[in-house]
Amino acid sequence: MMKSLVRFAMSVVLGLAISLPFVRLGTVHAASGQLDSSDLLSQDFGDATGLGQGNLTDTIGQLIRVALGFLGVVAVVIILLGGFKWMTAGGNDEKVGEAKKLIIAGIIGLAIILSAYAIASFVISSIVGATAG
Repeated sequence: MMKSLVRFAMSVVLGLAISLPFVRLGTVHAASGQLDSSDLLSQDFGDATGLGQGNLTDTIGQLIRVALGFLGVVAVVIILLGGFKWMTAGGNDEKVGEAKKLIIAGIIGLAIILSAYAIASFVISSIVGATAG
């Protein structure tokens, strides 16, 4: 019963976290009325859709940061789940062993995510520095 409840809660959280970036919370208004196919490459299109006129490398960097931030949250949830299992183990060595494995896996995942963030930041700043000059 507890496993199915935890799985359901994790799947709801994961589903919300994956689908939330695709939800547009504000309304989109065109600067000069309705947009049509001739406005696709104009300045008004980016402003009206909310896409903006940002740099591609900055946009990719932001996407990587969001993805790694989400993975960091997942790793912390795994560590917390391991701690919860340990606290509710009641002295059962088998459950304590499972909890330790979860905590170790969460810490290893967090270390991998942090190193991936450092590598991605270095690569993106190197690309921006190389293309700026």
